[in-house]
Amino acid sequence: MIPRLVLGIETSCDDTAVALVRDGREALGSVIAAQTVHSEFGGVVPELASRAHLDLLGPTLDRALAEARVRLEDVDALAVTRGPGLLGSLVVGVAYAKALALAAGKPLVGVNHVEAHLWASVLDGIDPPLPFVGVALSGGHTEFVLVRGFGDYALRGATRDDAAGEAFDKVGKLLGLGFPGGPAVDRLAARGEARAFDLPRAMADSGDYDVSFSGLKTAVRRLVGERTPPFDEAWLADLCAAFQAAVVDTLCNKILRLAADAGARAVVVGGGVACNRGLRAALAAGCERLGIPAVFPAARWCTDNAAMIALVGAWTLARGPADGAALEPVASLEETGFAAPRG
Repeated sequence: MIPRLVLGIETSCDDTAVALVRDGREALGSVIAAQTVHSEFGGVVPELASRAHLDLLGPTLDRALAEARVRLEDVDALAVTRGPGLLGSLVVGVAYAKALALAAGKPLVGVNHVEAHLWASVLDGIDPPLPFVGVALSGGHTEFVLVRGFGDYALRGATRDDAAGEAFDKVGKLLGLGFPGGPAVDRLAARGEARAFDLPRAMADSGDYDVSFSGLKTAVRRLVGERTPPFDEAWLADLCAAFQAAVVDTLCNKILRLAADAGARAVVVGGGVACNRGLRAALAAGCERLGIPAVFPAARWCTDNAAMIALVGAWTLARGPADGAALEPVASLEETGFAAPRG
């Protein structure tokens, strides 16, 4: 039986998030405290992220409870991200959740961050038809998963090097666009001409569903090295458009081929890169050609959030016992035991 009200905690990277979900579907309150300390470094500093989580979890919990208009004693269970992610950040979140569950006398379950992204669209009232290709795209993840049902997954493809969001952020840093770079690249790309630069689409004919972005990033670095800042605005826009088109083409090539080969009835995308307008347009068009829907959660459910953690936590608790004090964080996707090997 699905718990009536679940409190979720998410600290896998640099966002401190707490949310409450009712009946495993409806978000009553969702608060995300973004850590601004990393902007001056052009990327997430793990030690600083861990310390910031310590400072932010209490106030974020209070805000989420107030937004949902519930008290901690009204909560039936707790769910927390156990991995994958930055180990220090995960340790803070899991320790906080354990203490909270113990003090409140509530059951606690650990949730896989990638799995949560695959089901985030349920928060919008969308039930994707099965089987579907679940795509997790963020600064730390690029995975393509065949989803046959809740808990029934097969990992079919992933990045060989940089995650898609990581590539966006690194290119944004190269171009002096600040951190995170993905939204800035997307905005400039809308004003540029993608055909202005011929950038590589790695592994297009590799015969598998894996992708690679390190060569693309190197090609952009070479182009940037040929110029002296400040960069011309039109040149920047064209380079962003060409880079984004290369990333989108690379992703869509493998995602759509997997969907066709697997007989998928939908493609469901989660993670921060799911907000990218170029990707949304291209993948929607490709799925339309296949006669299946492309499902993107609302923007607030694409980035790291605790509502998707609470949702998957509720579903997990309905199928088995809670983890409780035995729960331990794990940094890598492989350690979480998520999905079967490729094949």
